[in-house]
Amino acid sequence: MNAHLKADVTLSQFVMIDVQSRLATVMPTDAMQAVIKNCSILLQTAGMLGVPVLLTEQYPKGLGHTVPELSVLVPHIHPVEKTVFSCMAEARFSRQLTRDHSQIVLAGMESHICILQTALDLIAAGKQVFVVEDAVVSRNLANKANAIARMRGAGCIITNTESVVFEWLGAAEGEVFKAVSKLIR
Repeated sequence: MNAHLKADVTLSQFVMIDVQSRLATVMPTDAMQAVIKNCSILLQTAGMLGVPVLLTEQYPKGLGHTVPELSVLVPHIHPVEKTVFSCMAEARFSRQLTRDHSQIVLAGMESHICILQTALDLIAAGKQVFVVEDAVVSRNLANKANAIARMRGAGCIITNTESVVFEWLGAAEGEVFKAVSKLIR
């Protein structure tokens, strides 16, 4: 297991799983708004710092595409379409994982299905997995809590949006720090 306990900007890849329009409408409203806000902060910070980003969409014909508030931030990234719950079971996803990035930072939905199964498979593949607790959601809060406990028990680092972005930044200096500080206000 990698000994780094902090998200390292040079080792991280950010993965946003299935934040899709039709799926978003069945999530608790306040929790969904927080996930969109926090995924936005993570996507923008990753872009400013050169952290590779990977997006997925579960059966987009039925569940819609990535919510517009987030897809507009990454127009150059084509989501990996899938029907499997673990992203690792989708060959196109596995091919796009950056081999020299040992840390995978996960956000999206649903916590107890696609996030959980992907996290467990990433751990099994030798990756260090950071689950951004305030950037994941499930329809049922008890299912999210159970998934977080299972992922923590499996060796995932459970973290939050601000911890990740400030660990990526490393210091309170420079233009990127100023821009990120504005995002989190």
